Amino acid sequence: MEAFDPAAEWLQLSERYRQMSDNELLALARQISELTDAAQQILTSEMSRRGLKLQPEEPAAPPIPARQLDPSYDEDRKLVEIRTVWSLSDAVQLQTLLDGAGIPFFMGPEKATSVDTVTSSIVNGVSVQIMQVGLPWARQVLMNYSPANEPAPTPGEEPHDLSVRCPRCHSAEIVLERLLSEPATAADDSQKYEWTCDSCGHQWEDDGVVEEE
Repeated sequence: MEAFDPAAEWLQLSERYRQMSDNELLALARQISELTDAAQQILTSEMSRRGLKLQPEEPAAPPIPARQLDPSYDEDRKLVEIRTVWSLSDAVQLQTLLDGAGIPFFMGPEKATSVDTVTSSIVNGVSVQIMQVGLPWARQVLMNYSPANEPAPTPGEEPHDLSVRCPRCHSAEIVLERLLSEPATAADDSQKYEWTCDSCGHQWEDDGVVEEE
């Protein structure tokens, strides 16, 4: 076994560091804690001879919040009510439909994200809310929602219905083709959608509110 020779190691490292470029020395200096004591001394000496100084790395810039990149961010995520559920079975049915469509929802004042975590009394009516950006897809989901327990509407009260119907044949069998335009500002809610009726083939554009022809 060859005996360790500190003098030979010193000469070998000194020659190696002299042959390295400035950038290579600086890169090695960032890992100086992993070097032997002798290597640290030789590296420090060689950098001093060349007048090199290790500059601290600049911290990475924090990510820009999405709301600053997109002015409509807050408006799109505003919560809007799509239904009120009055029984556990109806709440489970609506949750299943929304989950299947990948639409996040919030139930009751506690903003529960599942029926199991609702603490409010469902029999007294629990509001179901989603983010405004998901309204076009929620309208499609609600076409398949068939509540079994809802109070009779008050005389003169409009039934709570978010479903879009064909303005020509009034069928609910309609398909959202695409979103045509985004709001220009956070205060502007003039989004436009393109729809197609599966029943009569009629195509039209609107802001999600049915307009009779």
